[in-house]
Amino acid sequence: MEFYRFDQAVGKDIKQFDSKFIMSRVVMTDKPAHIGCMHLDVDGLIGYHQAVVPQLLLIMSGEGKVRGEDDQFFPVKAGDAVFWKKDEWHETKTETGLTAIVIESEELDPSSFMPARMVNA
Repeated sequence: MEFYRFDQAVGKDIKQFDSKFIMSRVVMTDKPAHIGCMHLDVDGLIGYHQAVVPQLLLIMSGEGKVRGEDDQFFPVKAGDAVFWKKDEWHETKTETGLTAIVIESEELDPSSFMPARMVNA
């Protein structure tokens, strides 16, 4: 399990075409990717399972906890990204609710676009 950041603080100013916004790059793939949005209500759970392909979870709002193959849970909040490799066991839970984008693809390398996040349990 690896942790990354995609919050505004790690983005870059975009000014092309008279634009004024900050872009936090996430990932680029040459192979097909499945992208979905997960909505976990209060006491929501994505049960303990193996990743079928590499999987990147982007926390958009709310907060929760994730774990990999051991029993230690780590807190996550909006702006955090969690990466699990193929076949890695993992789980996500929340007491208050969270919304996350999930990207699944055989070819994911979040370290090429996002800075690592310090992990604290």
